[in-house]
Amino acid sequence: MKMKEHIIKKIIPGSIAEELEIEPGDVLLQINEHEIEDIFDYQYFCEDVSLVISIRKPNGEEWDLEIEKDEDEDLGIIFENGLMDDYRSCSNKCIFCFIDQMPKGMRETLYFKDDDARLSFLQGNYITLTNMSDRDVDKVIQYHLSPINISFQTTNPELRCKMLNNRFAGDALKKVKCFYDAGIEMNGQIVLCKGVNDKEELDRTLHDLYGYLPHLRSVSIVPVGLSKYRDGLFPLEPFEKNDALALIDTVERWQEKAMAEFDLHFVHASDEWYILAEKQLPDEESYDDYLQLENGVGMVRLMLDEFEEEWKVAVAKRQAFMKIPDTERPANMFKKEKITVITGRLVYPYICDMAERTMSAFPEKEIQVLPIINHFFGERITVTGLLTGQDIIKQCKEVNLGNRLLLPENVLRSGETVLLDDITVEDIQKSLQVPIDIVKSSGYGFLDCILK
Repeated sequence: MKMKEHIIKKIIPGSIAEELEIEPGDVLLQINEHEIEDIFDYQYFCEDVSLVISIRKPNGEEWDLEIEKDEDEDLGIIFENGLMDDYRSCSNKCIFCFIDQMPKGMRETLYFKDDDARLSFLQGNYITLTNMSDRDVDKVIQYHLSPINISFQTTNPELRCKMLNNRFAGDALKKVKCFYDAGIEMNGQIVLCKGVNDKEELDRTLHDLYGYLPHLRSVSIVPVGLSKYRDGLFPLEPFEKNDALALIDTVERWQEKAMAEFDLHFVHASDEWYILAEKQLPDEESYDDYLQLENGVGMVRLMLDEFEEEWKVAVAKRQAFMKIPDTERPANMFKKEKITVITGRLVYPYICDMAERTMSAFPEKEIQVLPIINHFFGERITVTGLLTGQDIIKQCKEVNLGNRLLLPENVLRSGETVLLDDITVEDIQKSLQVPIDIVKSSGYGFLDCILK
């Protein structure tokens, strides 16, 4: 088999690689005579303090470079492909997959379904294990990669095959035992579908997963997201308030058991359940250092706590400024302005509360909060991160937006100014004729942007 070659895209200034005259366009061949298949091989073998790396220059010359370094010292090489290998697409046809519920005509990358174990470690993605070979499992164990994030759905093998539409989905769960025996830390996720893997099936799943504590550090339970584009798909129904109340009771029962035996809460209901049930959000201590934040577990609690902390600091600063004579203050320090904040309907009440608190302490700020209805994906989708530019423009067009419009950072593609429907921040600003500020997704970011 031909040796894999990895093209170098960039060299970090001041790094070991720059010192050794490694340059963009060079090709990495081996490290300590080991072939490098992907980013995990690279990172693992680079941990050695003594390295011989083999490089091929664009003119065909091959260099063997000897390196002495600290164990955790990075070489400073960035490759053209972040994984140093092809991305692995999902082989399942899950009954709850949101990508299958998207309209046609969106950008191609939004339709790519990944199920790549390496992205679990690099980006925190959740994987079904159906795409992992025995070699992949052995590599995770050999390199002791942690944590691995697993999308369980159910531990009933037959039901899991049905939910994932993959006849190997039940057998894939055997890999969890391998990780547990090797002491690999894990996190889990359950996408709950009404009448499918809830109630008794959920209890069975939590009972089985409980056996993997303490290496299984957390399991989140999130309600299935249902867009309006479900023609021809498995019939699924939305959860109601009574369903949410029952789910929270189940979660709290298992949390009580896990806390008594392992000092871990183990299983967590995402924020949507508490909002749907009209119950108060748990305290910070209930989230075990926010292990499941990316799944919407504790996101609202963290935002509220951050806001409270920042609010107290801001109020203290204002009180100090008020003691300064008027003639010595900056002219625009307490300038009146009207600000409009965009949000999804799920967190609308909490954003309103933060806005009210801010206005009570800073009366020169008039803040209106606009909950945007998601017509693009359907009104059942209430999270902010799935808002589109066209819905924002349409619903803000006839509104007096004031001096500034605050747009949440999580509606944008990472590192860019583009929303899901390819409308840009510049497009929105031009259409609505109002300056736009991007708000970081935190309580700190909200107040900082308001008071800037």
